[in-house]
Amino acid sequence: MTAQLIDGNALSRQLRMEVSQGVANLKAQGITPGLAVILVGDNPASQVYVRNKVKACEDTGMHSVLERHDAGLSQDALLARIEALNEEPSIHGILVQLPLPAHINAQRVIEAISPAKDVDGFHIASAGALMTGMPGFWPCTPFGCMKMLESINYSLQGKHAVVIGRSNIVGKPMALMLLQANATVTICHSGTQNLKALTLQADVIVAAVGKRNVLTADMVKPGAVVLDVGMNRNEAGKLCGDVDFEGVREVASHITPVPGGVGPMTITMLMMNTLLAAQGRLGA
Repeated sequence: MTAQLIDGNALSRQLRMEVSQGVANLKAQGITPGLAVILVGDNPASQVYVRNKVKACEDTGMHSVLERHDAGLSQDALLARIEALNEEPSIHGILVQLPLPAHINAQRVIEAISPAKDVDGFHIASAGALMTGMPGFWPCTPFGCMKMLESINYSLQGKHAVVIGRSNIVGKPMALMLLQANATVTICHSGTQNLKALTLQADVIVAAVGKRNVLTADMVKPGAVVLDVGMNRNEAGKLCGDVDFEGVREVASHITPVPGGVGPMTITMLMMNTLLAAQGRLGA
């Protein structure tokens, strides 16, 4: 078989239309959802990500504020800016672009953001809400993965899902979301022995370690669904994921490409979280 592609670009366009309608509804009530993005330093990749996030705000009708700061900005000064944005009523979501310069404690910065404006879903309060099944903001990349599974009408009830990676940004929240959907979940990582034996049991595999070809065709059960969260470059400098795409697509039933898969969904879910934050002000 040749796997069907789960097109992240097409799904993102569809979801952003829904977000745009939600924004229009709020504007009719006198509220324009607002997102503040803080960039510290001149990391080239971060600049691209930030530019894409601001454009997404514009495309969906949201208000955005981009703050650019020199890499020498002190931690105290950054915390002061976050505190001011926490109190700003026109701002419903706050995002501090990672990574931060080495002299700034990223976790302390994340915890300074009001949980009500934590649209990245990285705050301890957001993590706790996810773990306990309470309402809260879900981290954007795994949230996007769940939307992709939903888009193919895939029921996770009773399925075995294997997550390769245990980061706080993707791996751990991904596992919790799959668990909430009644999947049986196995988390694999650098200390896992015989990864292949586990992935061959999986109905769904999420690869999120940032390592090329961590998942190859001989590691995938025929008919499995494969979501590739990785972002790497091959010897020719071409963008690729964690999955050996050409091999795995001949075994899996569905697969996400890189680029054009999970990546576009991440920013789209950020827009959705910002809309939800603004709706929270109305008790919606």
